Amino acid sequence: MKRSTMLMGFLLLVAIDTFVQVGFKLAGNNTLPVTLDLPWLERVAREPWVIGVLLGYGAAFLTYMTLIKHAPIGPAFAASHMEIVTVTLFSVLVFGDTLTLWQAVGCCAIVTGVLVLAATEARS
Repeated sequence: MKRSTMLMGFLLLVAIDTFVQVGFKLAGNNTLPVTLDLPWLERVAREPWVIGVLLGYGAAFLTYMTLIKHAPIGPAFAASHMEIVTVTLFSVLVFGDTLTLWQAVGCCAIVTGVLVLAATEARS
């Protein structure tokens, strides 16, 4: 698999994972309050975002399995966790969440780790 194809695959994986996490947020908001009774379960079952989340998980699994078949496992595993950064940014920009200094440092550490693993894998 060409390097550009793998990069596009990882970008697709991050996009799908981000969609799934945002879908969880929206599904949760749309099914509140959590009462753990039959009416709540019916609300969850009828929530379109729940279906989107389930389909997204399936798509993410298939995408990841295809990528690790062709990509080195170290960078592949690290890159698959980039959704932590994208979801954090999405939540700040769209949902108005605040970003603390430590969260920003953590996001920078994740991105740096992925870049270092990708660079060292490219040399070997």
